[in-house]
Amino acid sequence: MTMFARDLSVAHYRSFDSYRLALDEGVTILAGPNAAGKTNLIEALQLLTSGASFRHPTAAELVHDGVGSCKVELRLEGDGRVLDMGLSAEDGKRSFSRNGKRCSAAGVRGVLPSVLFCPDHLDMVKRGASVRRAALDDFGMQLSARYADLASTYGRCVTQRNALLKEAWCCREMLGAWNDSIARAGSALLVHRLALLDRLAGHVRTAYGQVASGETANVTYASTLGDLPQVEDREELKGWAYERMLAALDEHADEEIRRGVTLVGPHRDEIEFTVAGRSARSFASQGQQRTLVLSWKVAEVAVARDVLGTAPLLLLDDVMSELDGERRGAFLRLIGDDIQTVITTTNLGYFTDDLLDRAKVVSMGEAC
Repeated sequence: MTMFARDLSVAHYRSFDSYRLALDEGVTILAGPNAAGKTNLIEALQLLTSGASFRHPTAAELVHDGVGSCKVELRLEGDGRVLDMGLSAEDGKRSFSRNGKRCSAAGVRGVLPSVLFCPDHLDMVKRGASVRRAALDDFGMQLSARYADLASTYGRCVTQRNALLKEAWCCREMLGAWNDSIARAGSALLVHRLALLDRLAGHVRTAYGQVASGETANVTYASTLGDLPQVEDREELKGWAYERMLAALDEHADEEIRRGVTLVGPHRDEIEFTVAGRSARSFASQGQQRTLVLSWKVAEVAVARDVLGTAPLLLLDDVMSELDGERRGAFLRLIGDDIQTVITTTNLGYFTDDLLDRAKVVSMGEAC
C-alpha cells in the first residue's frame, strides 16, 4: 500500500488568502524568506494527515486576519484510491472531513501518517519528560486507533481524579472508585507504549550509530511503578501493571490528597536517552543530543512503514539551518529516495546539486 499527498489547497488560512501546492512524490522544497508562509503549509499538511498541529492553535488562529472562516484541503492518492481530506474553521470551531463527509480528527489520522521535524524538536532530549512522552504518544496515535483511545481515556481519568484531589472534602474512600478505572486505563496504555518504544529503539540505535560513526546510543522507558518485569506476554505485563498501579495509588494516597495531584502512572513516566551508557540529558553534548533527535525521527519513519505498510509523509520545517553540514548530509542520506518529503528552507545552499536536480523546488517570495 502506497499513498501520496498530491495537492494541497488553502483559502483564508493563516497568512494566505488563497494558495495551491502540487506536491512531488519524492522531495518538494519550499524555498523563501522568513514569514513567506512556508511553516503554515507544513502545519496544514500535518493537520490533514495527523489530525493535529505542532503549534496547538485555536480554531480562530487558523483563520486569515479580517476573514470569518478558512478551508484547507488535501488530496491523497495511491493504489487506485483517491481520498480528499478537509479542515474548516469558523466561529471559533474547527471540523474535519473525509471525502466531503464530516468526521473527527481520528477520521483523517492514519491514512497517510506524517512525521514532523522542526527546530523546537531539537531540544527534546534535554527538556522535561512530558515532551518525550508526548512525542511517543503523538506518534502512537497516528499508528493505532486503539492507542489513541487509550491515551485519551487515560488522560481524562487523570484530569478527573486530579479535580477530585483538589477538593477539600476528598478522602481515601472517594479515591477508591477512581483507582480501578485509572489503573485499568494506565496499565493498558503502558503496554502499548512499551511495545511502540521497543520498535523505535532498535531504529534509534542503528541510525545514531550511522550518523555518529559507531558511537552507541539507546532509549529506554522508566516507569513510576518501578522496575518493569521481563515478560513477553502483553496480558501478563498488563496484569502486573494494573495490580502495581492500584498498590502505588493506595500507597501515595495521603500525599496525593495533600498535593492535589496524581503522582503515579504513565503520565509521570520518563523516556530516557543514553549515549555510551550515560544519561544524554545530563552528559551528552549538544551535537550528541541533536543526533539523538535526528535518529528518533528516522526511527519514526521506519516504524510507520513497518506498521502501516506505507512510508509516511516527512515534513522538515527549517531544520537544515539548525544542523551542521555533517549532520545535514547524514540525515538526508538516512531518509532515502522512497519517502515523500516536504522541506522548508531559506537557503538552497544547504542542499547538494544532486538533491536539487531530483527535487521540485517551489519559490515562495524572494529567491534564495
